[in-house]
Amino acid sequence: MLTRYETYKLQARVRKRRRAIELSCLTEGGGRTLGREDISLVFNTHNDRKLLPSFLVHYRKLGVTRFICVDDVSTDGTREYLLDQPDVDLWTSPLRYRDARRGREWREALFERHGTDRWYLNVDSDEFLIYQDCEDRPLGELIQALEKKGEKRLAAPMLDMYPIGPLGSAVLSSYEHRMPWEIADHFDGCGYEITYTKRAVSITGGPRKRKFAHVLELIKYPVIFWDKDCSLSVSIHQPLPCERNFLPVSGALLHFKFFSDYKEKIELAVADGQYFNGAEAYRRMLEDLQKTGEFDFSNEHSIRFSGSGQLLQLGFIAPIAFASEARC
Repeated sequence: MLTRYETYKLQARVRKRRRAIELSCLTEGGGRTLGREDISLVFNTHNDRKLLPSFLVHYRKLGVTRFICVDDVSTDGTREYLLDQPDVDLWTSPLRYRDARRGREWREALFERHGTDRWYLNVDSDEFLIYQDCEDRPLGELIQALEKKGEKRLAAPMLDMYPIGPLGSAVLSSYEHRMPWEIADHFDGCGYEITYTKRAVSITGGPRKRKFAHVLELIKYPVIFWDKDCSLSVSIHQPLPCERNFLPVSGALLHFKFFSDYKEKIELAVADGQYFNGAEAYRRMLEDLQKTGEFDFSNEHSIRFSGSGQLLQLGFIAPIAFASEARC
Protein backbone atom coordinates (compact mmCIF):
# COMPACT_ATOMS: atom_id res chain seq x y z
CA MET A 1 0.00 0.00 0.00
CA LEU A 2 2.83 2.41 0.85
CA THR A 3 4.49 1.65 -2.49
CA ARG A 4 1.30 2.21 -4.47
CA TYR A 5 0.70 5.51 -2.68
CA GLU A 6 4.28 6.53 -3.42
CA THR A 7 3.67 5.81 -7.12
CA TYR A 8 0.49 7.91 -7.02
CA LYS A 9 2.33 10.89 -5.51
CA LEU A 10 5.27 10.65 -7.88
CA GLN A 11 3.09 10.29 -10.98
CA ALA A 12 1.31 13.52 -10.06
CA ARG A 13 4.67 15.26 -9.74
CA VAL A 14 5.85 13.85 -13.08
CA ARG A 15 2.73 15.05 -14.89
CA LYS A 16 3.28 18.61 -13.67
CA ARG A 17 6.85 18.89 -14.92
CA ARG A 18 6.56 16.92 -18.16
CA ARG A 19 7.79 18.88 -21.17
CA ALA A 20 8.50 18.35 -24.85
CA ILE A 21 12.08 17.31 -25.59
CA GLU A 22 13.75 18.31 -28.83
CA LEU A 23 15.70 15.52 -30.56
CA SER A 24 17.11 15.41 -34.09
CA CYS A 25 18.05 12.25 -35.95
CA LEU A 26 21.45 12.43 -37.67
CA THR A 27 21.07 9.12 -39.50
CA GLU A 28 20.46 9.45 -43.21
CA GLY A 29 16.73 9.20 -43.89
CA GLY A 30 15.81 10.05 -40.30
CA GLY A 31 14.60 7.85 -37.47
CA ARG A 32 13.15 4.53 -38.60
CA THR A 33 10.11 2.81 -37.14
CA LEU A 34 10.50 -0.42 -35.22
CA GLY A 35 9.14 -3.66 -36.56
CA ARG A 36 7.02 -5.90 -34.41
CA GLU A 37 9.84 -8.43 -34.01
CA ASP A 38 12.63 -5.91 -33.45
CA ILE A 39 14.53 -6.07 -30.18
CA SER A 40 15.64 -2.49 -29.65
CA LEU A 41 18.22 -0.96 -27.36
CA VAL A 42 18.13 2.69 -26.29
CA PHE A 43 21.37 4.16 -24.98
CA ASN A 44 23.17 7.42 -24.24
CA THR A 45 26.84 7.94 -24.96
CA HIS A 46 29.56 10.54 -24.57
CA ASN A 47 33.12 9.95 -25.80
CA ASP A 48 32.98 6.15 -25.52
CA ARG A 49 34.46 5.38 -28.94
CA LYS A 50 36.84 2.75 -27.54
CA LEU A 51 33.94 0.74 -26.05
CA LEU A 52 31.47 0.94 -28.93
CA PRO A 53 32.77 -1.91 -31.13
CA SER A 54 32.56 -4.42 -28.26
CA PHE A 55 29.30 -2.88 -27.02
CA LEU A 56 27.60 -3.44 -30.40
CA VAL A 57 29.09 -6.93 -30.79
CA HIS A 58 27.90 -7.96 -27.31
CA TYR A 59 24.32 -6.82 -27.79
CA ARG A 60 24.07 -8.06 -31.37
CA LYS A 61 25.03 -11.51 -30.07
CA LEU A 62 22.25 -11.23 -27.49
CA GLY A 63 19.77 -10.55 -30.30
CA VAL A 64 19.42 -6.76 -30.46
CA THR A 65 18.32 -5.78 -33.97
CA ARG A 66 18.09 -1.99 -33.56
CA PHE A 67 20.19 0.49 -31.60
CA ILE A 68 18.76 3.94 -30.82
CA CYS A 69 21.37 6.32 -29.43
CA VAL A 70 21.57 9.89 -28.16
CA ASP A 71 25.10 11.23 -28.48
CA ASP A 72 25.93 13.96 -25.97
CA VAL A 73 28.39 16.08 -28.00
CA SER A 74 31.13 13.45 -28.32
CA THR A 75 34.45 14.65 -29.73
CA ASP A 76 36.41 11.37 -29.94
CA GLY A 77 34.94 9.90 -33.14
CA THR A 78 31.92 8.32 -31.43
CA ARG A 79 29.43 10.15 -33.64
CA GLU A 80 31.19 9.31 -36.89
CA TYR A 81 31.54 5.64 -35.91
CA LEU A 82 27.86 5.26 -35.03
CA LEU A 83 26.71 6.97 -38.21
CA ASP A 84 28.53 4.22 -40.11
CA GLN A 85 26.57 1.41 -38.39
CA PRO A 86 23.51 0.26 -40.40
CA ASP A 87 21.56 -0.92 -37.33
CA VAL A 88 22.05 2.32 -35.36
CA ASP A 89 19.82 5.40 -35.40
CA LEU A 90 21.81 8.32 -34.00
CA TRP A 91 20.07 11.25 -32.33
CA THR A 92 21.26 14.52 -30.87
CA SER A 93 19.68 17.21 -28.69
CA PRO A 94 20.31 20.90 -27.94
CA LEU A 95 20.03 19.89 -24.26
CA ARG A 96 23.09 18.51 -22.52
CA TYR A 97 22.93 15.33 -20.44
CA ARG A 98 22.47 17.18 -17.13
CA ASP A 99 19.74 19.45 -18.48
CA ALA A 100 17.79 16.45 -19.82
CA ARG A 101 17.57 15.14 -16.24
CA ARG A 102 20.80 13.21 -16.77
CA GLY A 103 19.52 11.76 -20.02
CA ARG A 104 16.27 10.36 -18.65
CA GLU A 105 14.10 12.72 -20.68
CA TRP A 106 15.90 11.67 -23.88
CA ARG A 107 15.11 8.05 -23.14
CA GLU A 108 11.46 8.74 -22.39
CA ALA A 109 11.07 10.76 -25.57
CA LEU A 110 12.55 7.94 -27.65
CA PHE A 111 10.36 5.31 -25.98
CA GLU A 112 7.29 7.38 -26.75
CA ARG A 113 8.39 8.01 -30.31
CA HIS A 114 9.09 4.35 -31.09
CA GLY A 115 6.01 2.99 -29.39
CA THR A 116 4.65 1.98 -26.01
CA ASP A 117 3.53 -1.49 -24.94
CA ARG A 118 6.75 -3.12 -26.02
CA TRP A 119 10.06 -4.28 -24.50
CA TYR A 120 13.22 -2.17 -24.67
CA LEU A 121 16.77 -2.51 -23.49
CA ASN A 122 17.77 0.63 -21.60
CA VAL A 123 21.49 0.98 -20.86
CA ASP A 124 24.54 3.25 -21.21
CA SER A 125 27.40 2.61 -23.60
CA ASP A 126 29.67 1.41 -20.78
CA GLU A 127 27.19 -1.19 -19.46
CA PHE A 128 27.19 -4.81 -20.66
CA LEU A 129 24.20 -6.95 -19.60
CA ILE A 130 24.81 -10.45 -18.23
CA TYR A 131 22.08 -12.93 -17.23
CA GLN A 132 21.92 -16.69 -16.75
CA ASP A 133 23.13 -18.56 -19.87
CA CYS A 134 23.29 -15.33 -21.88
CA GLU A 135 26.13 -16.90 -23.83
CA ASP A 136 23.55 -19.27 -25.38
CA ARG A 137 20.10 -17.87 -24.65
CA PRO A 138 19.14 -14.71 -26.56
CA LEU A 139 17.07 -11.82 -25.28
CA GLY A 140 13.92 -13.16 -26.91
CA GLU A 141 14.02 -16.15 -24.56
CA LEU A 142 14.72 -13.91 -21.58
CA ILE A 143 11.72 -11.74 -22.41
CA GLN A 144 9.51 -14.82 -22.80
CA ALA A 145 10.63 -16.01 -19.35
CA LEU A 146 9.84 -12.62 -17.80
CA GLU A 147 6.42 -12.52 -19.45
CA LYS A 148 5.64 -16.03 -18.24
CA LYS A 149 6.26 -14.87 -14.64
CA GLY A 150 4.20 -11.71 -15.17
CA GLU A 151 7.24 -9.48 -14.69
CA LYS A 152 7.76 -6.30 -16.69
CA ARG A 153 11.38 -5.56 -15.78
CA LEU A 154 14.72 -7.21 -15.19
CA ALA A 155 16.60 -5.97 -12.12
CA ALA A 156 20.37 -5.76 -12.56
CA PRO A 157 22.96 -3.93 -10.45
CA MET A 158 26.10 -2.40 -11.94
CA LEU A 159 29.32 -4.26 -11.14
CA ASP A 160 32.31 -1.94 -11.48
CA MET A 161 35.04 -3.78 -13.40
CA TYR A 162 38.77 -3.10 -12.99
CA PRO A 163 42.16 -4.73 -13.66
CA ILE A 164 44.54 -6.16 -11.09
CA GLY A 165 47.20 -3.57 -10.51
CA PRO A 166 47.36 0.11 -11.48
CA LEU A 167 44.55 1.25 -13.75
CA GLY A 168 47.06 2.84 -16.08
CA SER A 169 47.96 -0.64 -17.34
CA ALA A 170 44.41 -1.35 -18.63
CA VAL A 171 44.66 -0.35 -22.29
CA LEU A 172 41.54 -0.75 -24.44
CA SER A 173 41.91 0.35 -28.05
CA SER A 174 38.95 1.18 -30.28
CA TYR A 175 40.76 -0.65 -33.08
CA GLU A 176 41.07 -3.98 -31.26
CA HIS A 177 38.38 -6.64 -31.27
CA ARG A 178 38.59 -7.39 -27.56
CA MET A 179 35.81 -7.48 -25.02
CA PRO A 180 36.38 -5.05 -22.13
CA TRP A 181 36.20 -7.83 -19.52
CA GLU A 182 39.35 -9.29 -21.07
CA ILE A 183 41.20 -6.19 -19.80
CA ALA A 184 39.24 -4.81 -16.84
CA ASP A 185 38.53 -8.36 -15.72
CA HIS A 186 37.88 -8.22 -11.96
CA PHE A 187 35.05 -7.13 -9.67
CA ASP A 188 34.48 -6.97 -5.92
CA GLY A 189 33.25 -10.32 -4.64
CA CYS A 190 31.77 -8.92 -1.41
CA GLY A 191 30.94 -5.66 0.34
CA TYR A 192 27.47 -4.99 -1.12
CA GLU A 193 24.38 -4.00 0.85
CA ILE A 194 20.78 -4.68 -0.17
CA THR A 195 17.97 -2.65 1.39
CA TYR A 196 14.32 -2.01 0.55
CA THR A 197 12.63 1.35 0.25
CA LYS A 198 9.08 2.34 -0.65
CA ARG A 199 10.21 2.79 -4.25
CA ALA A 200 12.55 -0.07 -5.05
CA VAL A 201 15.25 -2.51 -4.04
CA SER A 202 18.46 -0.61 -3.32
CA ILE A 203 22.00 -1.99 -3.75
CA THR A 204 25.16 -0.12 -2.81
CA GLY A 205 28.81 -1.08 -2.47
CA GLY A 206 31.62 -2.04 -4.80
CA PRO A 207 35.12 -0.65 -5.27
CA ARG A 208 34.12 3.02 -5.42
CA LYS A 209 32.48 2.75 -2.00
CA ARG A 210 35.40 0.75 -0.65
CA LYS A 211 38.03 3.18 -1.92
CA PHE A 212 36.28 6.57 -1.94
CA ALA A 213 33.28 6.06 0.40
CA HIS A 214 30.95 6.79 -2.55
CA VAL A 215 27.48 5.48 -1.66
CA LEU A 216 26.19 5.12 -5.22
CA GLU A 217 22.96 3.40 -6.19
CA LEU A 218 23.84 0.38 -8.31
CA ILE A 219 20.43 -1.11 -9.20
CA LYS A 220 19.03 -0.55 -12.68
CA TYR A 221 16.37 -2.10 -14.90
CA PRO A 222 18.08 -2.64 -18.27
CA VAL A 223 15.24 -4.72 -19.74
CA ILE A 224 11.88 -2.99 -19.36
CA PHE A 225 8.37 -3.26 -20.76
CA TRP A 226 7.41 0.33 -21.51
CA ASP A 227 3.75 1.30 -21.27
CA LYS A 228 1.73 4.45 -20.53
CA ASP A 229 2.25 4.09 -16.77
CA CYS A 230 6.06 4.08 -16.96
CA SER A 231 8.36 6.99 -16.20
CA LEU A 232 12.06 7.49 -15.51
CA SER A 233 11.60 11.11 -14.48
CA VAL A 234 12.14 10.51 -10.77
CA SER A 235 15.17 8.23 -11.13
CA ILE A 236 16.70 5.71 -13.53
CA HIS A 237 17.13 3.54 -10.41
CA GLN A 238 13.46 3.83 -9.34
CA PRO A 239 11.28 3.88 -12.45
CA LEU A 240 7.54 4.25 -12.11
CA PRO A 241 5.35 2.42 -11.27
CA CYS A 242 7.33 1.59 -8.12
CA GLU A 243 5.46 -1.65 -7.46
CA ARG A 244 7.21 -3.23 -10.46
CA ASN A 245 10.65 -2.69 -8.90
CA PHE A 246 10.66 -5.46 -6.29
CA LEU A 247 12.11 -8.30 -8.33
CA PRO A 248 14.76 -10.99 -7.99
CA VAL A 249 18.12 -9.62 -9.10
CA SER A 250 18.35 -11.77 -12.22
CA GLY A 251 20.96 -9.81 -14.17
CA ALA A 252 24.11 -7.76 -13.79
CA LEU A 253 25.53 -4.84 -15.74
CA LEU A 254 29.29 -5.11 -16.09
CA HIS A 255 30.25 -1.44 -15.77
CA PHE A 256 33.44 -0.26 -17.48
CA LYS A 257 34.63 3.13 -16.26
CA PHE A 258 38.29 2.43 -15.55
CA PHE A 259 40.89 1.96 -18.28
CA SER A 260 44.28 3.55 -18.95
CA ASP A 261 42.66 6.88 -19.88
CA TYR A 262 40.80 7.13 -16.55
CA LYS A 263 42.74 10.20 -15.37
CA GLU A 264 41.71 12.17 -18.43
CA LYS A 265 38.11 10.90 -18.08
CA ILE A 266 37.92 12.04 -14.44
CA GLU A 267 39.34 15.47 -15.26
CA LEU A 268 36.92 15.93 -18.15
CA ALA A 269 33.95 14.80 -16.03
CA VAL A 270 34.81 17.39 -13.38
CA ALA A 271 35.30 20.15 -15.95
CA ASP A 272 32.08 19.26 -17.80
CA GLY A 273 29.94 19.07 -14.64
CA GLN A 274 27.23 16.93 -16.25
CA TYR A 275 27.01 14.23 -13.59
CA PHE A 276 25.02 14.16 -10.36
CA ASN A 277 25.49 17.11 -8.00
CA GLY A 278 28.00 18.84 -10.24
CA ALA A 279 30.08 15.66 -10.70
CA GLU A 280 30.75 15.53 -6.95
CA ALA A 281 31.83 11.86 -7.03
CA TYR A 282 34.36 12.62 -9.76
CA ARG A 283 35.63 15.64 -7.85
CA ARG A 284 36.39 13.44 -4.88
CA MET A 285 38.18 10.94 -7.11
CA LEU A 286 40.23 13.73 -8.65
CA GLU A 287 41.25 14.97 -5.20
CA ASP A 288 42.36 11.46 -4.26
CA LEU A 289 44.17 11.04 -7.57
CA GLN A 290 46.09 14.28 -7.04
CA LYS A 291 47.33 12.89 -3.70
CA THR A 292 48.17 9.33 -4.80
CA GLY A 293 49.03 9.73 -8.48
CA GLU A 294 47.49 6.36 -9.43
CA PHE A 295 44.47 4.16 -8.64
CA ASP A 296 44.56 0.46 -7.89
CA PHE A 297 41.19 -1.10 -6.98
CA SER A 298 42.43 -4.66 -6.46
CA ASN A 299 42.35 -6.31 -3.05
CA GLU A 300 42.00 -9.76 -1.50
CA HIS A 301 38.28 -9.90 -2.41
CA SER A 302 38.75 -9.18 -6.12
CA ILE A 303 37.34 -11.91 -8.37
CA ARG A 304 38.12 -12.47 -12.02
CA PHE A 305 35.00 -12.54 -14.19
CA SER A 306 34.48 -15.78 -16.12
CA GLY A 307 30.87 -15.68 -17.35
CA SER A 308 27.23 -15.85 -16.37
CA GLY A 309 27.58 -19.27 -14.70
CA GLN A 310 30.08 -17.80 -12.25
CA LEU A 311 27.74 -14.94 -11.27
CA LEU A 312 24.92 -17.46 -10.79
CA GLN A 313 27.08 -19.73 -8.63
CA LEU A 314 28.31 -16.83 -6.49
CA GLY A 315 24.74 -15.58 -5.94
CA PHE A 316 25.16 -12.30 -7.80
CA ILE A 317 22.29 -13.19 -10.14
CA ALA A 318 19.18 -15.31 -9.58
CA PRO A 319 18.21 -18.19 -11.88
CA ILE A 320 15.72 -17.56 -14.68
CA ALA A 321 12.92 -20.01 -15.49
CA PHE A 322 13.53 -20.38 -19.21
CA ALA A 323 11.19 -22.52 -21.30
CA SER A 324 12.15 -26.18 -20.96
CA GLU A 325 11.87 -27.19 -24.60
CA ALA A 326 14.89 -28.85 -26.14
CA ARG A 327 17.42 -26.58 -27.82
CA CYS A 328 19.48 -27.29 -30.93
